[in-house]
Amino acid sequence: MANLGRGPDRPGVDDPGRGRRIGIDVGSVRIGIASSDPDGVLATPVETVPRSKIKGPDAPDVVRVAEIVAEYEAVEIVIGLPRTLRGERGSAVDAAERFGRSLHRRLGDVPIRMADERLTTVSASRALRDSGVRAKNQRSVIDQAAAVAILQGWLDERRAVSTRGTADRAVSDDAVSDHAGTNSGSTEVDE
Repeated sequence: MANLGRGPDRPGVDDPGRGRRIGIDVGSVRIGIASSDPDGVLATPVETVPRSKIKGPDAPDVVRVAEIVAEYEAVEIVIGLPRTLRGERGSAVDAAERFGRSLHRRLGDVPIRMADERLTTVSASRALRDSGVRAKNQRSVIDQAAAVAILQGWLDERRAVSTRGTADRAVSDDAVSDHAGTNSGSTEVDE
């Protein structure tokens, strides 16, 4: 389970490998859901789930999200951690973490990560408005768009971490090859 209460998780740590990820934007009224392709390149909207007044692993919203996770055969779940701009906790963080704990109790073995989601809803709203979606019609998709932003940010950072690791290994391998070549004991003779 995510390191609840200690801040956002980092992509690449205990990475489950190839497979779909599910992104979740936990709101007070709705939960936005997004998924990735199996290669973890692109996040796309899936569904908006109404929040339930019932809490815990048997709550209708938790049950529906668990069904989506199973349907998509997700290898990892990324829940937005809505900290303030100063990085402080608020009631929305507590709600996201509670939802994460309930989902973890329901699912058990799928890793759940908490990702920094500051301004994702604001960014999603602005993007929808800029694309011509009227404010009245945004409510039905804003949570999905925020979930897409959360998940896409995670995927991009995960890919960057993976690329950096590959580049670091390549540089390290080149350094070993260069070093081995200069100390191989062979000498070139000019003719």
